[in-house]
Amino acid sequence: MQLVRQKENLGAYRARAALAALVVAALGSGCAAEGAAEASRPAEAATGQPAQQGPEVKKPDARKPEGQEAAGPAGALSAYVEKVRRSQKARAAAAKKWGLAQTPLAPPPPPAVKPKITTRKGFEVKGGEGLPPVFTTVPTKEKIVFLTIDDGAEKDPELLRMMSELQIPYSAFLSDYVINDDYGYFEKMRDRGVALHNHTLNHPYLPGLSYSEQKREICGQQDKLEKRYGTRPRLMRPPYGNYNKDTLRVAEKCGIEAVPLWASEAFPDHMEWREWDRDLHPGDIILTHFRGKEEWKGTMPDMIRRVMKTVTSKGYAVAKLEDYV
Repeated sequence: MQLVRQKENLGAYRARAALAALVVAALGSGCAAEGAAEASRPAEAATGQPAQQGPEVKKPDARKPEGQEAAGPAGALSAYVEKVRRSQKARAAAAKKWGLAQTPLAPPPPPAVKPKITTRKGFEVKGGEGLPPVFTTVPTKEKIVFLTIDDGAEKDPELLRMMSELQIPYSAFLSDYVINDDYGYFEKMRDRGVALHNHTLNHPYLPGLSYSEQKREICGQQDKLEKRYGTRPRLMRPPYGNYNKDTLRVAEKCGIEAVPLWASEAFPDHMEWREWDRDLHPGDIILTHFRGKEEWKGTMPDMIRRVMKTVTSKGYAVAKLEDYV
């Protein structure tokens, strides 16, 4: 990300720095929005620190007619910060409704240029150069993580309402054999801005299949999802996280650009970790599943409460994976 930013022109860099400073101030104000009076305080009063840490951002011209925003970058930044404040106030009310101990943090604006995704060291396949990269973490210095949900077995309407009201982005990796009894559930999910991706037709152990069999599983699911939901997925997650060179060759042939795995996994009662330090890191991908009380010690909303308790308490926000990959 640092290399990408160095390529941006100086004006764009300064604007982003100012925006980041204003967003931080807005988040401080927004997170206090569980009391309406707190939410309406200016960023400087809420944080005790000046709202701007970068280049000076001019206030709107007081001589302009009421309701008319200042033109140029200053006006755009002010409008964005106000939008974040309002969003955080609504998110705070939703957090209270859904039993979250803390209001989820708002993510920063998406990068102007997506980071370059490469295969994680140790996850390569022999002769796999140039094939879709396999990764567990997106390269970024921002304190953000990404939430992904696999298969589609449980279709809890409460999850749709909860995530919409909390404004938490997530991505779904779907297998046809468990979604084909209720395609409509995932249409509602798509209509709420959730990206639907490929998790194969029948969730097999892919390395145990021939090239042609893998092609049926991966390309077949591409076709199903495109027909049902109008978009051909760019991302694919192999079942169980298992793959070989044929998997990546087939994925590329079928239009897959990247293969995200995960750095941690969420359950209603605990988190499991891939990394030795058992912690979150900037850009980590979190895996969970569409499950309910029949298989879990809790519901999908219980799982979200567990995830957000972990993420928010560590100072992270959940961002949209497709904005970065």
